[in-house]
Amino acid sequence: MNGKVIYVWKVLVIVLVNILFIAVVTHADNSLQTLSKVGSTGNEVKQIQTRLKNWGYYNGKIDGIYGLQTKNAVTYFQRKNGLAVDGIAGSATLSAIGLPTGSSGSGTGGYSSNDVNLLARIISAESRGEPYTGQVAVGAVILNRIQHPSFPNTLAGVIYQPGAFSCLDDGGINAAIADSAYKAARDSINGWDPVGGAIYYYNPEKATSKWILSRPVIVVIGEHRFCS
Repeated sequence: MNGKVIYVWKVLVIVLVNILFIAVVTHADNSLQTLSKVGSTGNEVKQIQTRLKNWGYYNGKIDGIYGLQTKNAVTYFQRKNGLAVDGIAGSATLSAIGLPTGSSGSGTGGYSSNDVNLLARIISAESRGEPYTGQVAVGAVILNRIQHPSFPNTLAGVIYQPGAFSCLDDGGINAAIADSAYKAARDSINGWDPVGGAIYYYNPEKATSKWILSRPVIVVIGEHRFCS
């Protein structure tokens, strides 16, 4: 009798362990469903298509269907921005596009941690070697653009707007992020604007555009002139 009881308990333990394992795996799988790929449909796909079309990566219809054209556009975006090139809009790609991934966590000033990381990346690429105030200033310009009617109204939209930042074309965006850039991103998000609302900046030693050189200068910080 004791042997049968022990056997039954062993079976019960095995069953319970299997149930627990299945529950854990199912929960993990659900937490990873923050991606779109070929065959996916819905609002997230529409948002991906809309943003990539606005930035010149996608030329198809905004139909919410993740087909070959959408995959090719995502692949193109990934290749241009130093992401893993697989044609799947996983968490890293969604974050770069500026869409929620469901696992980004809370950030600063209403921005997600993914937003903070993206802003830090552009600050680092655009103001490496500049004084700390100059790094915050670059972040402030980007945030000022979000509020300005002449620019996209999202962080990712401003950053990935075609022709807006040279580091997106020369690969500088893929360099390691300076530690100070993370702090500068948070300080600018928290409201520090050392450039008085400026929406442009340039290095006079490198700028060749007569238009940018004609803009009214608000302040000079380090090697950059910030203007309206």
